[in-house]
Amino acid sequence: MTSAFKTLKDIDFRGKRVLLRADLNVPVADGKVTDATRIERIVPTIRELLKQDAKVVLLSHFGRPKGRVDPEFSLEQVVPAIADITGHPVGFIATDWTDVANAKRAIEGAPEGSILVLENTRFHPGEEKNDPELVERMAELGDVYVNDAFSAAHRAHASTEGLAHALPAAAGLAMQAELEALEAGLGAPKKPVVAVVGGAKVSSKIDLLENLVTKVDALVIGGGMANTFIHALGYGIGKSLAEKDLAETAQRILDKADKASCAVILPIDAQVAWHFEANAPHRLYGVDALDPEGMVLDIGPGSVERIKGAIDEAQTVVWNGPMGAFEMAPFDKGTVEVAKHVAERTKAGKLISVAGGGDTVAALAHAGVKDAFTYVSTAGGAFLEWMEGKPLPGVEALRAG
Repeated sequence: MTSAFKTLKDIDFRGKRVLLRADLNVPVADGKVTDATRIERIVPTIRELLKQDAKVVLLSHFGRPKGRVDPEFSLEQVVPAIADITGHPVGFIATDWTDVANAKRAIEGAPEGSILVLENTRFHPGEEKNDPELVERMAELGDVYVNDAFSAAHRAHASTEGLAHALPAAAGLAMQAELEALEAGLGAPKKPVVAVVGGAKVSSKIDLLENLVTKVDALVIGGGMANTFIHALGYGIGKSLAEKDLAETAQRILDKADKASCAVILPIDAQVAWHFEANAPHRLYGVDALDPEGMVLDIGPGSVERIKGAIDEAQTVVWNGPMGAFEMAPFDKGTVEVAKHVAERTKAGKLISVAGGGDTVAALAHAGVKDAFTYVSTAGGAFLEWMEGKPLPGVEALRAG
């Protein structure tokens, strides 16, 4: 996939002003960044550009200021963390995007090899509208555009899509790594491919499931959404979380999978509790005989072994969503056991494993295997839309030719 995109190797950045689209939308408490993962991911790109004495000008959104200047959403509070992580002084240009002349002077006055952060792109209403006039103003500030924010690539905004058409454009190192991982996951994967999909609701993942059954050899469905499928097959699910009104949708997905020769793996047993709380009394049931007063909170050991068997046959696993209520012991067991099995197969060189989505990252971290997968994407919405087979505007704009 990445051969279709320009990368850092394709452009001479010496002495250039580089507009680097990053995702600096990081959690902040009491004026301090509490999770710097997204900043850490862009450091290799920044260092590569500084090696060539480029001026690196970081662009990003931060929160939802709704197109107006709001000090609560100023990127200035993220600057100390960038300086700390890069080990390099970082300047801040406090302009609200209505005063591009001021930003231009600040950039041109900075020495080569500088890092600068521009104020929140969403302080201007034209950012989310991909306004051509704002794109033109932004383009005046740089010679080259680099996008290293895959997590914002599903948005067609001025700083994520418009700029890529206004200046010579390339994918940064983090974006390149993400695209290569996604290509290995579903673009041109080693077969057989198994997709593991969990989470609470079918309604939020209909497009995802309909796309996957045409792309993968086996689809594992877990979490609350599995209950909807079990209900669609005519079994009682007691008081379990489910979307019973989507039974026809679930059946349609099963029929589509059958036509595409995609095996759908649903739970065959489940841990059932009568209260939704950690360490609640629970009991193992087969899904064909669930207690009508109970609720499914995790897959059972038989389901775990069945999923492990499918993974043993696979060469590629793509994962989005937990298998149960992983936030609460002991209902994290199914998710943890399957995740550890994927990690072991990956470490043994027998599997390419790609995972993403907010709950997924948290679940894999909880299982202690986040770093043992081939690639874990921190891009929630963009990762989900990629799994749904939708083109991502910020990625499409980088395509060569």
